[in-house]
Amino acid sequence: MTAQAVLFPGQGAQFVGMAADLIDRCPATETLFSQASEQMGEDLYKLCAEGPEDRLNSTAVSQPAIFVVSCAVVKAIEAAGGSLDAMGTAGLSLGEYSALVFAGAMKFEDALAIVIKRGQLMQEACDAHPSGMTSLLGLDLEAVRGVVAECTDAGVVAVANVNADKQIVISGEHAALEKAGEIAKERGARRVVPLKVAGAYHSPLMRSASEALRPHLEAAEIVSPRIPFYNNVSGARVEDPEQIRDGLMRQVESSVLWAPTLKQLVADGMQGALEPGPGKVVAGLVKQVDRGIPVQSVLDAETLEAFVNA
Repeated sequence: MTAQAVLFPGQGAQFVGMAADLIDRCPATETLFSQASEQMGEDLYKLCAEGPEDRLNSTAVSQPAIFVVSCAVVKAIEAAGGSLDAMGTAGLSLGEYSALVFAGAMKFEDALAIVIKRGQLMQEACDAHPSGMTSLLGLDLEAVRGVVAECTDAGVVAVANVNADKQIVISGEHAALEKAGEIAKERGARRVVPLKVAGAYHSPLMRSASEALRPHLEAAEIVSPRIPFYNNVSGARVEDPEQIRDGLMRQVESSVLWAPTLKQLVADGMQGALEPGPGKVVAGLVKQVDRGIPVQSVLDAETLEAFVNA
């Protein structure tokens, strides 16, 4: 067993052109895109490869798009003879579904159906509650929790993502986020960065999406993963299918404990990582936790060849 972990990206990693040559490079990936296109009622591969950007960036499209592209990259690596032995796997929010398919805990088609529904429901929640997210850089989790506690009178606000020790994202209503940003600056935050997102992911404002997704997750087949799987809501290894299911239900409105997840992987022996799919967000966050761990991000022909021949 290698000391490599396979870590999957989440929403926000998408970009037009991210699947431009996947099917040409690996014809077996066409089936994945065809299944998604049939369920969505539009050509997902074309959306990924050509856009338009505003449509690809919508929550209802970006979630299945990133999921399918990530799974397609795994299939392309396998077809090229690349080694995908792993000591563990995890995914950043949406990326948990890619990780669970990779780990054999969910079938691609079952995860796809849930991801499509998840994107639709979260888009509806965003439309129903004008809200957003803000990244706070330079404050630790305890300090950010203190900031959030002082802003509840201005509206709903919560810790959404613990990306690194001092890179924490908060979610909530605009007035509460604005107040939190001002207090964070007073407390010594280096930067306060409003994010370009549709709404307050991983906050109580996603409760309607979480509750509506529940019956779909309850009906889904989930089995014990073949390799260690680490989930977002605990940052720890989870083997029991019902605990995995519960984590997927909770993570829509709960904090993503990404830095604790990475630290646990390091403690369990992670010495390197593979990031299959669009963007290099995961690679950047791994560096913030441990700069000594190399991460290979694989998406296009060049990065695929470099990984397979390494």
